[in-house]
Amino acid sequence: MTAPSSTLALPGRLLFLCADPARVTAQLEGQRLGLAEAAPLRDDVSTDEITPVAILSHYDEKLGRYAHAGFKAGEQQPIGPDALRAGGFSVIVAGRRYGKGSSREHSPAAEKLAGIRLVIAESFERIYRQNADNIGLFTSTDLGLVERIQRGEAIALEELVAGRDALAAAILRSGGLLGFGQQQLRQVMAATPGPQAQPQTLFEKIVARHALRTTLTSTDPAPGEGAFVRADWRFIHEYYTGMAAHMLHSSFGQPLVLHEPERIVVFEDHTSYVATSPAHVRNGLVPNMLAMCQAQRDFAARYGLRLHRTLTEAEAALDDGRNVAGISHAMMAEHYALPGQLVVGTDSHTPHSGALGCVAFGVGTTDMANAFATGAVRMTMPESLRVELKGPLPAGLTAKDIVLHLLASPRIRAGGGVGKVFEFCGSALAQLSTDERATLTNMTAELGGLTGLVAPDAETLRFLKQRRGIDFQLEPWMASDPGARYAEEIEVDCARLSPMVAAPGDPGNGLALDRLDQPVKVDIAYGGSCTAGKREDFDHYHEVLAWGLAQGLTVPPRVQLYLQYGTTAVRDYCIARGYDKTFAAAGARMLQPSCGACANCGPGSSTEAGQVTVSAINRNFPGRSGPGQVWLASPPTVMASALAGELISFQALQERVRAGVTPLA
Repeated sequence: MTAPSSTLALPGRLLFLCADPARVTAQLEGQRLGLAEAAPLRDDVSTDEITPVAILSHYDEKLGRYAHAGFKAGEQQPIGPDALRAGGFSVIVAGRRYGKGSSREHSPAAEKLAGIRLVIAESFERIYRQNADNIGLFTSTDLGLVERIQRGEAIALEELVAGRDALAAAILRSGGLLGFGQQQLRQVMAATPGPQAQPQTLFEKIVARHALRTTLTSTDPAPGEGAFVRADWRFIHEYYTGMAAHMLHSSFGQPLVLHEPERIVVFEDHTSYVATSPAHVRNGLVPNMLAMCQAQRDFAARYGLRLHRTLTEAEAALDDGRNVAGISHAMMAEHYALPGQLVVGTDSHTPHSGALGCVAFGVGTTDMANAFATGAVRMTMPESLRVELKGPLPAGLTAKDIVLHLLASPRIRAGGGVGKVFEFCGSALAQLSTDERATLTNMTAELGGLTGLVAPDAETLRFLKQRRGIDFQLEPWMASDPGARYAEEIEVDCARLSPMVAAPGDPGNGLALDRLDQPVKVDIAYGGSCTAGKREDFDHYHEVLAWGLAQGLTVPPRVQLYLQYGTTAVRDYCIARGYDKTFAAAGARMLQPSCGACANCGPGSSTEAGQVTVSAINRNFPGRSGPGQVWLASPPTVMASALAGELISFQALQERVRAGVTPLA
């Protein structure tokens, strides 16, 4: 048997992801650049750019054809299908916060299938780097490697894993997580928590109660160390299940023995509108997507897994109200997650459930496949940030405004939240409902964190009783201890905040709405998604539209208005309260519960580059919701902007009407 190589073979060229599209094109045509010539490098390269949503039905060698098909430099997308393979590249070099956004493992998989063996960047997002580890794609933050590789120098594997935690290094040496899992994780045992030696955060307490004992990991990991934990709930959706099934059957044979299958939940939540999604129809991908859904249904049926399906509009018309469906992470908060539990899902917005006082975080396909087989979930022990939200909250200010303010802060924009736990607390937080708290924890993904967490309190108990009929009893340990250690404490004086927006391109492009230096006309207004498809979000949508109708305002004919429920429970709530009549009178197109325009897989996405959207979703990376420009805003701001035909807050619109100023036509 051949001994494994001690160096990483890098036979191809280096591709610098430059901010200048001409320099990217020149490299694709054969020109060699040095690091200095390539500068400035693109920061914030998102997984939406590495693998646009329209190609995610692929999970085999075909995926490699489309690596970086959505990469944007300036206003251009210079990397076409097969460009990486044709160019003979084996190394990618980029700037800060590489791999932002979705937890899709398709991104590093596409790169590896295109011939890439090493990605060098100034810094990486947590999920992307963990996914890369899990499939054996090497990553490094050492830009000094560039010149050495260009000289033809061999790079030792041990140098590439130096500085990584011991678990990450062991996984890379094993060629990926599944190989490591076969060797190390078949007989993992739950650890018995020892006596608490020092004050702990709530996150640390929950992790200690879910720690697993392995030969390579500690049950009391320090920040930066790798660990394995058990999850109370594991969930997956259709973009990942086919890939996970393929991995599991290839590694472990058929039939599988799944670990605690009763604790696995399967969701079909991204494809309800795929047959009318412009991106999928235009690219002829609908048959692929339907096959992907069927693969998930077959896997769930074969292993007796709990499956929730969202409804097409035709199915919804026949629904008798007994179907329980919706966006996966919103459904977890409505039906499954409880305070003190640990939840993992194949979606970066899994932290949504952290609003209930549980630890919830996103993982990639290989992580979930390994967890299905072994029950062990990989994590790197993070540091915690304490985010104190001071009140009182001004009238009209929402959790979305708060999180857009946080995203715009220089510390967060520079990556200060990457991989961290965001523990939200404070007098302003106490004023927020669980739905609003879920906006904060959900968008921990955009902040770069592992998860967001709110200690359970009386509001949590109210939510569990009213929404789920549960009489939950809080336990004394379910809060952070006085004196617990935090890497940093962030204070936000919410009383000084005003409605926010984030300019197109990145959720961190935030600014106060009243600081816009010129009017921004909108063509599309979209309310929905996991972040903004909850009951209280629809309370806001209804309040603004009902007020507008009472004032004689109408949505201008040139503005398309879409509202999409997050879950069937939210839909039924709105119908019971008569909101549907107001929405119809306003001319809104109502969409059944699903991930839609947010992930460019349904109505509400732009279809032309010149279109401008104001949206309550959580991300506005290039191309994520179509080719147009997307401004992020709170639910009230989205509806006020729909009525005005331009970006405006609800308060400012009210002031205009009182002053007799007519909104834009």
